[in-house]
Amino acid sequence: MKIRMGNKRARLLAGVSAISLGLGMAGTATAQEAQDSDQGDVETIVTVGKRPENVLDVPVAMTAYNAEFMDRVNLDDVKDLIKFSPGFAGDSKDSFIDFVNIRGISTIDYGVGGDPSVGFFKNNMYQGRQGSAVTSMYDMERAEVLRGPQGFLFGRNAISGAISFHTKRPDMESVNGYVDLGVGERGLWEADGAINLPVNENFAIRVAGYTSHEDGWMTNTLNATTAAGKKYGGHKKSAGRFSAAIEGEGWDAFFVAEYEDRDQDGTVYRAQSDEFTDNLEDIFGTGWMPDTDDLRSFKSHLGLGNDDSGEIVTINAEINIDLEFATLTSLTGFKDHKYNYAENYGGTGLDMLDYGQEQDGDYFEEEIRLVSNTDGPLSWYAGASFYKENIDALFKSRSSEDIMCAYYNYYGYDNCADLYAYYSYAFTPSDGLNEPSAIIGEYTGWAAYVNMAYEVTDKFDVEVGVRYTKDTKDFSFNALPVTSDLGPYWNIGFTTDGYVREKITWDDYTPRFIARYRPDDNTMIYGSITKGYKSGGFNSFGADLTDGNGGSGVDDDYVALPGTTPNEFGPETVWSYELGVKGSNPENTIKYDFAGYYYKYEGLQFTYFDRSTQTANVGEVTSYGVEGTVQAFLGENVNVILSGSYNHNEIKDANLIAPGSDGNRLSGAPKYKGAFLLNYTAPVTQTGEVNASFELAAQSSLFVGLGNIPSGEMEGWADATVRLGYADDAGWSITAYVENVFDKVYYDGGYEGGDIQPTVFFGPSRPRTFGARLSYRFGGS
Repeated sequence: MKIRMGNKRARLLAGVSAISLGLGMAGTATAQEAQDSDQGDVETIVTVGKRPENVLDVPVAMTAYNAEFMDRVNLDDVKDLIKFSPGFAGDSKDSFIDFVNIRGISTIDYGVGGDPSVGFFKNNMYQGRQGSAVTSMYDMERAEVLRGPQGFLFGRNAISGAISFHTKRPDMESVNGYVDLGVGERGLWEADGAINLPVNENFAIRVAGYTSHEDGWMTNTLNATTAAGKKYGGHKKSAGRFSAAIEGEGWDAFFVAEYEDRDQDGTVYRAQSDEFTDNLEDIFGTGWMPDTDDLRSFKSHLGLGNDDSGEIVTINAEINIDLEFATLTSLTGFKDHKYNYAENYGGTGLDMLDYGQEQDGDYFEEEIRLVSNTDGPLSWYAGASFYKENIDALFKSRSSEDIMCAYYNYYGYDNCADLYAYYSYAFTPSDGLNEPSAIIGEYTGWAAYVNMAYEVTDKFDVEVGVRYTKDTKDFSFNALPVTSDLGPYWNIGFTTDGYVREKITWDDYTPRFIARYRPDDNTMIYGSITKGYKSGGFNSFGADLTDGNGGSGVDDDYVALPGTTPNEFGPETVWSYELGVKGSNPENTIKYDFAGYYYKYEGLQFTYFDRSTQTANVGEVTSYGVEGTVQAFLGENVNVILSGSYNHNEIKDANLIAPGSDGNRLSGAPKYKGAFLLNYTAPVTQTGEVNASFELAAQSSLFVGLGNIPSGEMEGWADATVRLGYADDAGWSITAYVENVFDKVYYDGGYEGGDIQPTVFFGPSRPRTFGARLSYRFGGS
């Protein structure tokens, strides 16, 4: 556990209060506020409304964490925030964000032609898509998890919610910093640290670094002998960051340059026994299913390997200028990434259904905003943003040729040679049926927004805003030639004669209305109506074939006919209605936060197969739910947090994707999600204190597909952690911990089966893990 010195108990409680106050609000206390406060009296200040506000006054559904809390519970990767956040699910261990789920909605597209439903933002700058959005968290200031449509807080839209995190800024006061070292089972070791260096009273720099290594915990039983017992699920991550801050007369600036190298294993899948398993057993017999006595083992040929690695470079700058009547802010960001991924999503010992992705991309964003400084009843802010993204991706699909030919087993053919002999053709074996496709994308967009708030009385105010968004995508798709004699019939269904291209623009207006009422100094009630929007896009795995050749859209060699275009889909929209209450008792020893919501979501971007892989706007979702958090300070030594959420959702008019799905739940969306934290802190010497905590995160079962089939219902889980530590006023602290105390096996997610593909679950949970962390902080850090 990392504890900043000073009033240690107040700092610790402030760190914990960030999560408790965050359900429906967010914030983090400053160091001076915490050091000057008694237990429970820390005022949490946030700037989600573009100006500092007490967290209890913010009408936004949000969970926030400060640095102390994130360090204490080992939240070191951005998706780790999901575990403790009500209304969120999908904390997979890979670099994909398509399974991240907020209030039932996730991104149902793992390609590069659309936009994520959940936005990831670092220092207010958009972080992009799979391969670039997921980064390590170290030397952090705070992190915030926002639920519901977000169109007024960032330069990019986020239709279902957002994860926003902020790195530590340099300060001009003193030389300070920290060093943290950690060790644990399976070769786990990690280190991070930072040093803050004031150059003069107006300029300071900060340098931070991070590295982490852990061996895997999953065994591939298909090749355990030849692979010498290699374990999967491990990682090697290293990152470094340089920050600078400068203050002038009426202005200030903040600059960050960061590099991260991520090298980890790809996702591991396990097939589940279901009605589709029988179809494969009729063809291939038995012995290819994963072992049932070891749920953290799997069985796969991994024909394309197993990899999830990337290099990410991020540069961003923030400039604030005081214009007296308003503050002008410029946010500039640039990001470049290279990403490689490989997995087998079949989840069986059969040599089929390998997937790979090679991706390069860069992203530029500029946002200008103006925030009023007036003292009257009217306040406002306005802004405009622009972005440009370039993406270049190669997708791979591979299966064994004989495995694919064996699907004609019911005609008596067990391999490709027998099948081709029947037609008097000679079959030439190759290294597999490889069906690659390539994408080139050039995306641009701009937006403008204005928001005004008016205090009708001292207790009641209203707020109204509108945003205009325009997105243009220039998209090129190329289904590359297939060298196998089997041809391109199995995945995409055809090849193209080079790239097919299309350029489309989408735009929309999204308003927001908020009303706040404060019946007393300790209570705030709010209501909001918000429209959310996500741009249309293009399918990465198929195209719209032109009519011809008997309606097939391809010639005799299965090359797409002239006139074929990329498969385009339209935008998604949502109307969200929310009512919440936040407050505390007069003594500020009990704090609470409750919110209820209802939304109607239209135009979901779903993928299905029709002559080739297609994506279309299908279905309509209605949903409602409640979320709440209560924190209690039970005397000077004990702090308790209890948070939870309930979500009901159902879809209709999605029979194109899943026949008979009307009334079914969305995939990846648990009905119930909760977290509990009990923390004890007490002095044991004049200069030191002991701290202990028990943490529990849990969620109910969920379905992994719209069909809601029995085999696709993934069981709920509960994950417990205990920690025991000691910290002294000299800046030293040490903590021992046990994570996943009861060694529960659960999964990150999955996909429904169909025809010849069994249902699969992916990402078995990390085993019980013993570890320890040693920290030293100096200079008041």
